[in-house]
This record gives sequence, C-alpha cells and structure tokens, in this order.
Amino acid sequence: MRTRSLLTAAVVAAGVVAVSQPSYAAGPAVRITKIYYDSPGSPDFGANSSLNGEYVQIKNTTRKAVSLRGWTVRDRTRRADHVYTFGGFTLGAGKTVTLRTGRGKNTATTLYWGRSGGTFAYIWNQTADAAYLRDASGALVDSCSYNSSRHDYKIC
Repeated sequence: MRTRSLLTAAVVAAGVVAVSQPSYAAGPAVRITKIYYDSPGSPDFGANSSLNGEYVQIKNTTRKAVSLRGWTVRDRTRRADHVYTFGGFTLGAGKTVTLRTGRGKNTATTLYWGRSGGTFAYIWNQTADAAYLRDASGALVDSCSYNSSRHDYKIC
C-alpha cells in the first residue's frame, strides 16, 4: 500500500512539474538572421562591389515555402528609398536569402536592392541601425538592431 501511495504521489508531482514549466513563444517563421553593415572597403564612393558587401539575410525556419510577395525590408530611417519590397519571390523551406544593397542578377539565394549613386546609396549605417521585416499587410514579422563600430556585422 505504501508503494502505491509513493507511486501516486510521484506521478502527481511529475504532472505538477510538467504543467508548471514555462512555455516559450516560438520565434518568427521567417526571420532576419544577419546584417553585414560595414562592407569591405567602405566608406568609399559607393562602388557596386562595396554596396553589395553590405547585406541582410532572411531565413525561412519552416518546412514549407513562404511567398514574400509584397513583404518589405527597411532600416531605421523614414526615407522611402530605404525600403525594399519583395516582388514575386518565394523563400524555400529552411532556406536563406541574402538581400544585397547594390545591383546584380537576382537568384533563388541572392536578391539585389538595386541601389547606386555614391556614398548615399548605402542602407546600413556603420555604427548603429536596425532592420525591419514586414509582411504584405505591413505587420512587423521580425527586427534586428545593432550598436557597434567594433564589428562589421550582427548575428540576429
């Protein structure tokens, strides 16, 4: 009888422990994973190779492809020319896309903002800024900020 009472008490206690564990919210299904904000050679005069040296990476953490049509990436400024809007782009399950600031040919893994025109073409400030990823309805999906001149990039 005593063994049964101890077993019952142990099962009840285990149930209480299992129920009282905190639940953690899952991260966003599509998230910013890295911002490379201090491109090699910058500051310079905005050469395309230097512009493409700064980028943001976005990862789909799900097992299903996600259409990013109409989604946006922007920095902390309110300037309209600092907003990138995804066209008909689908990010594969578990895949990462790199969005580079300059010009180039879009692929399944690399997209280009298409910026040019000197030092004002850079998006990411070299010491402090933030990236915001919003879905097609404008809802904030993820963000990542940095405040450091000691590093060239931020893992989000």
